[in-house]
Amino acid sequence: MSMSSSKARQLGLRLAITILCAVGSAICSSRTLAETATATSTSEATADAAGLDEIIVTGSRQAGLKAADSPAPIQILSADSLAAASGNPDLMSTLAQLVPSLTMQAFGFDMAGQTLQAKLRGLSPNHVLVLINGKRRHTTANLAVDTGSTYQGGAGVDLNFIPLDAIEHIEVLTDGAAAQYGTDAIAGVINIILKKNTSGGVVNGTYGQYGNDGGGKTEDVSAQAGFEPSDGGYFSLTGQFHNHGHSNVGNVDERVVNPANFASYPDSNLPNVPGYPNLNRISGDGAQQSKLLLVNMGFDFANGTELYSVITYGKKDAASYENYRLPSKADYTDAQTGATVVPYPFGFNPQEVSDENDYQFNAGLKGTIAGWNWDVGTGFGGDKVSISTIDTFSFQPQALGVPSPANFYDGYLQATQWTSTADVNKDFDFGLAGPLNVAFGAEYRRETYTIGAGVPYSYEGGGASSYPGFSPSSAGTNSRKNYAGYVDFAANPISGLKLDAAGRFEHYNDFGSATVGKLTARYDFTPEFAVRGTISNGFRAPTLAEEYYTSTNVGPTTAYVQIAPNSVAGKLLGLGDGLQAEHSVNLSLGLVWRPTPGMSTTLDVYQITVTNRIVGSGQIIGLKGGAIKSDIVNAAVVASGAAIDPAVLVSGTTGINVFANGIDTRTRGADLTFDFPVEFNFGKVVWSIGATYNDTTITKYAGTPAALAGGNPPTNELYDPTAYSDLTTANPKYVVNLGSLFTTGKLSVNLVEKIYGPSSEFGNDDGDNGPAGPGSYPACVVKPGTLFICPGGLDYFESKIGVTAITNLDLSYKMNEHVKFTVGANNLFNKFPGKLNATLRGHENSFAYGDNAGVTQYPTFSPFGINGGFYYVKGTYTF
Repeated sequence: MSMSSSKARQLGLRLAITILCAVGSAICSSRTLAETATATSTSEATADAAGLDEIIVTGSRQAGLKAADSPAPIQILSADSLAAASGNPDLMSTLAQLVPSLTMQAFGFDMAGQTLQAKLRGLSPNHVLVLINGKRRHTTANLAVDTGSTYQGGAGVDLNFIPLDAIEHIEVLTDGAAAQYGTDAIAGVINIILKKNTSGGVVNGTYGQYGNDGGGKTEDVSAQAGFEPSDGGYFSLTGQFHNHGHSNVGNVDERVVNPANFASYPDSNLPNVPGYPNLNRISGDGAQQSKLLLVNMGFDFANGTELYSVITYGKKDAASYENYRLPSKADYTDAQTGATVVPYPFGFNPQEVSDENDYQFNAGLKGTIAGWNWDVGTGFGGDKVSISTIDTFSFQPQALGVPSPANFYDGYLQATQWTSTADVNKDFDFGLAGPLNVAFGAEYRRETYTIGAGVPYSYEGGGASSYPGFSPSSAGTNSRKNYAGYVDFAANPISGLKLDAAGRFEHYNDFGSATVGKLTARYDFTPEFAVRGTISNGFRAPTLAEEYYTSTNVGPTTAYVQIAPNSVAGKLLGLGDGLQAEHSVNLSLGLVWRPTPGMSTTLDVYQITVTNRIVGSGQIIGLKGGAIKSDIVNAAVVASGAAIDPAVLVSGTTGINVFANGIDTRTRGADLTFDFPVEFNFGKVVWSIGATYNDTTITKYAGTPAALAGGNPPTNELYDPTAYSDLTTANPKYVVNLGSLFTTGKLSVNLVEKIYGPSSEFGNDDGDNGPAGPGSYPACVVKPGTLFICPGGLDYFESKIGVTAITNLDLSYKMNEHVKFTVGANNLFNKFPGKLNATLRGHENSFAYGDNAGVTQYPTFSPFGINGGFYYVKGTYTF
């Protein structure tokens, strides 16, 4: 009897984890018996390093609560652990290495690649709340609108605007916390606690690159210093410069090697283009250069009142390659002479470039009056992304027979957020096992989202090739106000029992009111063993970007318009009066086991249901090959004022994407952590295991509005197989971190084996062909109880990534008290995900259809990226 390779790998993984746990436990136990005193001191040191004895401020408003005693699941990431995992020196990549339940967007097309997103427990980036020193952080203006991305619709916080050296530690709450912090904290909370040192500091320098021909060259220099401006005050200043170059892992574009394209000038020049045949560079990282500044300061007054403030500013310049255009693409007939003009005889590689400014200012006062702890603060933040397309041309001057500029200003995106809070709490002694903490507070928040129009040539007559600018019909400013109040009671009624009950009321001026609550409990049966659990509900209003963003995503033969649900065009689709709010219910149950002071194991199982979930649609087709597939889709395109390449209207594929409600999901999973130290004569080893399992099921499929359900067979559906698979299978089923940190003298070795479970996604071939040629399509995919129609006649294929183990290695040597050198690798053995479905690639690489999509050969949903290994050297000076 044979066993499949997939089952064998999964069995091997389970055995490896079991053996590691058993061996580690045996070693730890023997060491404890043999050298109790030494083991105890080692355990205590490791407890501090792992954050077990860290006083937390997230998940509870009780003062003095340790992470090890938290009634809610929380992971502490110290500055040392962040430094050891920061080979690629940005916060988002570092978090993805350390937190199994946090996944990071590894790649994005167009503007999505310039602001990557992160999410917890397989939900949306919009379900994660980010705090800095306990205060809400503003979100990005750059909405992710990549169709076929598991991060589509993400407009969360851009974590990479926070310099790593400014961070004292991070508290990651993997539990619903809408009642405590705000109705969007459905998946969890990331609370970044900044350094408050009054002296000393650190300087870091990093250089690295990918293993694939040196792409993605990265230079990073950062520094942090602390000062004491007055007695009891602190002033921490951090700066960072980060530069990351282009990478390219794309396949050869079939259009540039198709002999039929060499028949006439200027496309006959293709074999002579420098770099031929690797001319299309869209499949890879964009180039980015960022400069960051962060100030964290506080001043004490004589009466115990503290004035505090956090100021951040970041400037990022980025550029992403678009699809290569053939030399003939920009040809035009001169209106004066009648001669054919060829502006780009060797073709051209357009780039989307952005100039982004991100900022936030927070200030407040806190103190104590009559035993009441109070904190009053306000903060204003924003993000503005100015966008241009360079090295291209505009269809409008081409139609007029006049020369076109090469560079165009496309407009801008801007998001702002002003948040003011007042928080009060006090402990009361009622003769219980512990004090009753009573907390209450209020919050006011105002948000705006603005789209600014580009220059006329960027959108008129089809706009700039590769990225049409924002038109006046897409431009505008929208805003909302939110008022909230909460109460929170935490108590220890009897010895070993902790209870926390919170309730929150929120009112949106555009969505009405919502009331949410949370009940958390923990019971310690012994000092070593405890059980904990939570039940809560949440409510999330759609982001302003989800409601009002409109743009056109184009390729050489395709154009899809992102329709704003709350626009006139959106109403034509039969989706009602725009987006509605999501609702959620979170349940969790966990075990905590600490057999020794330094050894800790936690296991938390959970279920999160989200109803009326906001999800990006699939590709809804209006035209294919010049033939009308849906009148209502074409009408929506016209009503949106979108710019579309005239050649695509004649012979390509056009359609729309839209965010809509209607899908209900249920996510079930488990999170495991296990940390323990072992002391040897030659050094110390800290073993660690972190694992997460996650499974999302669609419990209600969305119906397709009647306005979209018609058309030329096969019928359009609102959500296609890609959209459904992005929710259910495109995230890895599990992630396991097996860690070993070895230190001896001045040498430290950090080895992490990161194992990603299987994932898969359906993708279509842009309507190029079916199995029997153009226009012939089989039945598509079957969903429970009904036949799934292939929207617009598209043919779908499933791409899979199997179980993959990625090795990360970091070796550091401390030259003296101040200087340390490090070499390391993320993805040491330069592993790539398996390539896209072979049949799909065969369609996209066929000469018969002139499709450029075959350039993308690796699945962009890969949780470990598409660039292979990243190798780095690093120097650290501490003073």
